[in-house]
Amino acid sequence: ITQESKVTHPMTTNSIKLSLIFLLTIFITSKAILHDQLKETNMALYFQDWSGGPNATVLQITGHQDHGLLSFAKFGSVFVTDDPITQAFDKNSAEIARAQGIYVTSALDGKISHVLISIIFTNNEYKGSTLEIQGASPQFERVREVAIVGGTGKFRLARGYATFETIHFDLAIHYVVIQCNVTILHY
Repeated sequence: ITQESKVTHPMTTNSIKLSLIFLLTIFITSKAILHDQLKETNMALYFQDWSGGPNATVLQITGHQDHGLLSFAKFGSVFVTDDPITQAFDKNSAEIARAQGIYVTSALDGKISHVLISIIFTNNEYKGSTLEIQGASPQFERVREVAIVGGTGKFRLARGYATFETIHFDLAIHYVVIQCNVTILHY
């Protein structure tokens, strides 16, 4: 009877270990290089929001309006928006972007709206670039936070967050200024 024995050559085991270490080093290094290429951008933007009158920038497309007012707190109400975004609080300051998208009152009690907004830049520095905002927004809170889930142009592959804060409200003329603070990481 012959007995076979398997002998593992020490060089083979060492080669496998070295190969694994080499692959891990490449992965970690490439991850670090990509991370170093990420830029952080912070911006304060001012949405000039008109919900009534001949120049309305927000329209209710479903749900019933109450006495001419938009019914933001009614479950199932859907709104479209095309707000000018300015570089300062003053509505006469330079327009730098447009906020175009949809708001849907998505909570039964009317306290949450789901926001889908594209910020489309029109100024020289970022012209044509976009930021895509999505999330549940507790619409009657002083500050609301939503996710930035993407972008194009100078903000390609953006991710981050935006906070919305209503800083001016004039019910008589249906005018609201919303400060949007943006923090994004992008390439």
